[in-house]
Amino acid sequence: MKLPDRKAIAGAAGLASLLWVGVTATVAARQTSLIFNPVRDREVDHPQSDGHRTRHLVLRTSDGERLCGWLMTPHAPGPHPGVLYFGGRSEEVSWVARDAGRMFPGMTVLAMNYRGYGRSSGVPGERPIMEDAAMLCEWLAAHHRVDPQQLAVVGRSLGSGVAVQVAAQRPLSSLVLITPYDSVVSLARRRFRTLPVHWLLRHRFESVKFAAGLQTRTLVLRAQEDNVVPAAHTDAFVASLPSPPHEAMIAGSDHSSIPYLEATQHAVAGFLHAGFRNATVPNPAAPTRC
Repeated sequence: MKLPDRKAIAGAAGLASLLWVGVTATVAARQTSLIFNPVRDREVDHPQSDGHRTRHLVLRTSDGERLCGWLMTPHAPGPHPGVLYFGGRSEEVSWVARDAGRMFPGMTVLAMNYRGYGRSSGVPGERPIMEDAAMLCEWLAAHHRVDPQQLAVVGRSLGSGVAVQVAAQRPLSSLVLITPYDSVVSLARRRFRTLPVHWLLRHRFESVKFAAGLQTRTLVLRAQEDNVVPAAHTDAFVASLPSPPHEAMIAGSDHSSIPYLEATQHAVAGFLHAGFRNATVPNPAAPTRC
């Protein structure tokens, strides 16, 4: 039996190494577009909540970018509980204005598109998104028709990582996480098993690093069929929390459909209302910045 030629083996190994280096370099260079998928077109042409006054809003970031979205305020005189919503990787948030009457009844809601999404300017990234999230949280708390002691944050998919970091930095009434994950690093490692993603990724959204310090009552909503955030990644996040969260699996849902379903929206509304009813005055020694 003829043994393989050593030069051929060495050549194949060299080619494999070059391919590995090439793929690694491509993933490193394109990671922003792999993690974020900015959707420019509005999901809803004329966003309007039947339970709120709906106002299109433009806010400036600290570095001069424009964030565009919607503020929904109940018709009744305030102050009202406030909710800040963070969307997913491929989500334009105009639908929140349409569905706010069912999902956030009696609450003032701020839903803004990330940088590069919808009509917001700029380029998305973890650091600027988190800086923007802090600004939005403080803006909502200072809004004249919002009770600053009754604030909640809702995050879907990618936005769950934003919501977790916000909740780790200020006391909140409630935290709602729709299809949350342990970290983007962990998800990327599952997809690119042979690449050193731990060292490559700048946009990490490592929710497990913030989970241990969360003291906020939390609702975790899972999709029945989720091929984007496998159950093991949600399990890992839940296991890292200091106490078990409220959990529900939404029947008939998948990763894309879950936020639009009545069961999801009723679950969110009920959980938030219960938190607002039971809210107590935050500890003065606790951090107050978002």
